[in-house]
Amino acid sequence: MKEEKKRTHCIKLRVSEEELAAFKRKFQNSGMQTFAGFLRAMVLDGNIVHFDEKELFEINRLAANISANITQIAYCAKRNCYDYEKEFSEIKESMNKIWEPLRFFIGLNMKVKH
Repeated sequence: MKEEKKRTHCIKLRVSEEELAAFKRKFQNSGMQTFAGFLRAMVLDGNIVHFDEKELFEINRLAANISANITQIAYCAKRNCYDYEKEFSEIKESMNKIWEPLRFFIGLNMKVKH
C-alpha cells in the first residue's frame, strides 16, 4: 500500500440498534465487499438530499386536483354532446407528463428514507 493510502486514523461513531440495522441492510444491498469500504464510500461519495416532504405532497395534491377538474370538464362536455376528444387527449398527455416524474420522485423519496 502506498504511503499516502495508509489508513492510520480511526473514527468512532455511536449508533442505535435501529441505525446499525439500517447500515447493515444498506451494506447488504450495496454489493460491496467490506462494511468499512461501504461506510467510507457513503461518507466520501454519498450525497445528502434535503427537501420538504410537505411541499412534495402539496404538489401531488395540486396535481390530483387538476386531474379531477379535467375529468369533471370532460364529463360535462360529453354530457352536453361537445366533441373535444383531441383537446382532452392532449390534456391527458400533458397530465401524464406531470404524473410520471412526480410518482418517480415520490418513489425515490421513499427509498431514500428507508
